[in-house]
Amino acid sequence: MSKTAPQCIVIVQFDLPNVPADQVVARSLPNTVTYRNLGAKGLIRKDCINGADGVGGVYLWESRRAAEAWYTEDLMADLTKRFGVRPRLTWYETHITVDNMKGETRVDGEPVTVPAT
Repeated sequence: MSKTAPQCIVIVQFDLPNVPADQVVARSLPNTVTYRNLGAKGLIRKDCINGADGVGGVYLWESRRAAEAWYTEDLMADLTKRFGVRPRLTWYETHITVDNMKGETRVDGEPVTVPAT
């Protein structure tokens, strides 16, 4: 088994109404530079989410420690000010990832070979 720490998924959700897709893109695209730069601080991926239960993002971090370093109280206050509602954060460890884009399976971020069945 892997001896590395599990990766961390954080779902950031704002209790706001669904936003038209073109508005999501217009509002979010300029901020992508911030999240690209967070790659150096452990952010692997961010997906914007938009649905009947709210708007926000799903973030995959290399570790919980990296995620916790980003989600400070100052950031939460800033997000609350910008969106008018405090986001809810839901934290998950992720041990197994099936990545069809890369064609690999990972355990705690490390590629593994899985025998065909």
